[in-house]
Amino acid sequence: MSGRGGGTGSALTWAALREVKCTELEEAADGWGRVSNRADAARDRVEGRLLPGLRETQKGEAVDAAVRRLRRLGTNFQYIYTECGLLRTTLNSLAHEIRAQQRALQDALDDAGALRFTVHADGSVTYPAAGEGLVDGKPLPGGTASGVPNPGMVTPSGLVAPNPNAGKAQDIADRVAQAVRTAADADWRYARILRSLKAQEGLGVSTATWTDAASDAAAVRQAARDYLKDAIPYDASPAERKTWWAGLTDEQREEYLAVYPDRIGNLDGIPALVRDAANRDNLQLLIGKLEGLNDDDAATKLAALREIDRQLRAGTKPGEPSMYLLGIGDQGNGRAIVSYGNPDTSRNVAAYVPGLNTSLDMGFAEGDLKRARDLSISTNRHGSPAAVITWLGYDAPQSPDGLGTLDVAMKGRAEEGGAAFREFMNGIEVVNENENPHMTAIGHSYGSRTVGAATQHPGGIPGVDDIVFVGSPGVGVDRAEDLGVGNDHVFVGAAANDVVTQLPSRSESAVAVQMLFGGPAPARAFGGLVDRDDDDAWFGKDPSSEAFGATRFKVGDGPPLIGGGGLTTDAHSEYFDPAVDKTSVENMALIVAGHSRNIKTEGPR
Repeated sequence: MSGRGGGTGSALTWAALREVKCTELEEAADGWGRVSNRADAARDRVEGRLLPGLRETQKGEAVDAAVRRLRRLGTNFQYIYTECGLLRTTLNSLAHEIRAQQRALQDALDDAGALRFTVHADGSVTYPAAGEGLVDGKPLPGGTASGVPNPGMVTPSGLVAPNPNAGKAQDIADRVAQAVRTAADADWRYARILRSLKAQEGLGVSTATWTDAASDAAAVRQAARDYLKDAIPYDASPAERKTWWAGLTDEQREEYLAVYPDRIGNLDGIPALVRDAANRDNLQLLIGKLEGLNDDDAATKLAALREIDRQLRAGTKPGEPSMYLLGIGDQGNGRAIVSYGNPDTSRNVAAYVPGLNTSLDMGFAEGDLKRARDLSISTNRHGSPAAVITWLGYDAPQSPDGLGTLDVAMKGRAEEGGAAFREFMNGIEVVNENENPHMTAIGHSYGSRTVGAATQHPGGIPGVDDIVFVGSPGVGVDRAEDLGVGNDHVFVGAAANDVVTQLPSRSESAVAVQMLFGGPAPARAFGGLVDRDDDDAWFGKDPSSEAFGATRFKVGDGPPLIGGGGLTTDAHSEYFDPAVDKTSVENMALIVAGHSRNIKTEGPR
């Protein structure tokens, strides 16, 4: 096609537009697609077979060097996959837009032919004499109409040509001009994108290269929005999305993965293997994007993303569950959903929702992910394959100032997070390949409030059979039976020294404030200052109380709030650590494995 100067003028004619062979563009796109697929397959061989085999069978400095080179090779293949996939979609999208204008042009030419009008090379349209003169009754003379690319922007003159063919000719001329102008605009836009899709020199793929790739991807997404994006069923149910994905051709799936890894990777109802592949690619784009920013928030998230990337590239040791990246994003406080074990094939699936102050930072990447990993390892010792997921799919509250602010912030975030968590679990349920998978929702600390909010939607949390709360300040309801799974399927772990499980109720918190300023001491909060008859927590009834009606399982006491080393709240964070609270981890593993009858229990508070 022709070149355009700065997007303001066009050398394209309607005759040239008609002769553009869109099939050639699509054939070129197919070629780049084949290169992209080969690079993806090569990356899988490097990262899925060569690297694990080398690490498992060889040791030494030479092996370490070989591993580094293979990782670099895998990264190179990933970059080739991404860029070639963008090229494929760019060419297909260009063909899509040009073909649409060819159809519009042909419709205009067909109308001209039917009326016996003549369309000239410059797009003007000559029309014959027609109608009758008011004086002599003779046919009114014909003429020529010149097209306007954007007729709606032209101010009407108020004059109407008497020949009835004049208006029809003007309409045809405008349609021809508009088709040519729109095609020329597309030609110019896509030419700029294609010129930018080029690799930097050298064998290494640096962070700057990924930053450039992120910019490339954004440009292609913008250009291809009519070609692909509008078809993604964002407002559909997870079951409908599963059907949509299954109905796509292999080529369509490849294009969505190349251009919209962020959308497909975070879409509930899409298979886990697909989400994992999309999110691994998007992870590199996010790293490149954040590397180009210069602020504390970007630096915090960037460190976490690099740590997640390191864990993914490290592979799986023998006897440990594989790692699947089911969601990733930098919006808000950050998003990350990581599964240890394949949630589509596992008979037992659990999702853990962390608590207050959780965000996409190193604490999450190193700590919260390890909790799911350790629990998955323990659960898999009890028979059927299990997958345990750490779910950070919303913005958890971040240390607000004051109890009133705390209450308002937490309630709103719980409702938002609960709705998102419910949809995620619905997606896990509909994609799971087992006839009747056993699913467990686990909430720690404020995460228990979020899980509680998810249960209050109509139908509860789809597919969930058991609910576990640990370190909970309340879950938003006063009875276990209100959670939708039956009180005998609700389990609570509350360490004796965990101050969060002993937060005062709202009424007591006011008394606690009075005490701080010389008023009467509250009866319940924080260890010795306790009203033993008050079973309310901050967010409703204490889940470990008899009135709540859940099964309380044994956990370690945890270190006291005030000990030899000073003030510590470690008792609130040890439920998932098999090194310090094996009893808690083992009890949760039994519940996740569907063997809750074997857990060790203790009486309610």
